[in-house]
Amino acid sequence: MDFTFTEDQLAFREAISRFLMTEAPPELLRDIWDTEEGRSPELRAKISEQGLTALSVPEAQGGLGMGDITWALLTQELGYYAIPDSLADTAFVATGLLSALPEGTRMREELLSRIAEGSVRIAVGHSVNPLVADVHLADVVLQEHQGEVHALCRDNIGFERNPSIDSSRRLSRISFEPSDATRLVGSEQGRAVWAQTLNRGALAVAGQSLGLAQRMLDLSVDYVTQRKQFGKPIGSFQAVKHKLADVASKIEFAKPVLYHAAHALAHGDAQANLNVSHAKLACCEAAWLAARNGIQVHGAMGYTWEVDLQMFMKRAWALDSAWGDRAFHNSRVAETLLADTAQIGPSFTFGALQND
Repeated sequence: MDFTFTEDQLAFREAISRFLMTEAPPELLRDIWDTEEGRSPELRAKISEQGLTALSVPEAQGGLGMGDITWALLTQELGYYAIPDSLADTAFVATGLLSALPEGTRMREELLSRIAEGSVRIAVGHSVNPLVADVHLADVVLQEHQGEVHALCRDNIGFERNPSIDSSRRLSRISFEPSDATRLVGSEQGRAVWAQTLNRGALAVAGQSLGLAQRMLDLSVDYVTQRKQFGKPIGSFQAVKHKLADVASKIEFAKPVLYHAAHALAHGDAQANLNVSHAKLACCEAAWLAARNGIQVHGAMGYTWEVDLQMFMKRAWALDSAWGDRAFHNSRVAETLLADTAQIGPSFTFGALQND
């Protein structure tokens, strides 16, 4: 399998990175977090002007038609800069959900076109997530109900705000009355759509977690090269090097797992559930280790508000259980690997090599 990205994909990622570096520095994020809504209309408008909301929208609805593999790169950038916005939920997860609906489904084309324009914010509620992000600002909530897909206006639902350890995560528990007026498709078609949506949501979290891990590693490396003890930078001490090397190895081992999952999802691979769960677990573990070791090399001051590390660390903790916690994804991996029909073990591995 070829994991090589095209020059266009890498150039696009670099352009997004430069844009976010300029428009979303940590000091701006702190100001946004302190607002009542926790979101910046100005930043949202700039993101839309850059065309980021149109990335996955089909060309027929005014989008660029990019797929899951490109988003495996872009979600890392969203994580690296801790973007306090529902960009991934709207432009990737919701867009994938709407695109999977049969053509002619009510509201499908309208919402896809509005996503491409950047004129709509969509929250996605799945049964695996008891709390839904950004409901308080969403124009439309796409909600699962017994396999059905429902489209709800914010005025038609009840929601109770729920605090998060991450100040940029604005979560709510919602309640609504399903009806024929809100139903887009029934359970027979909806279950397959929601299965893809779950994988796409987990893949988005995995990519962001990997970006968060890389940012926390970079911040930690920068700190240990400047902080001195006994007249030497603490980064010269072997114990500190080992902790950061452990994080770097976790990140590098998680990258191909993420890209494999994106490839499997993009091509409808039968093992997509396994690959996505593996990616979610590997990337979140890398972020978790980056946070823990980052705090240790910062001497615990990394948890304080004044230090940038805490912003990315708290986001990593909050995302760890989004779109399925570790128990959920471990169960999906186990169901595949421990199945009686699982093609694993020496007889399959070496048999395939002999056939080659």
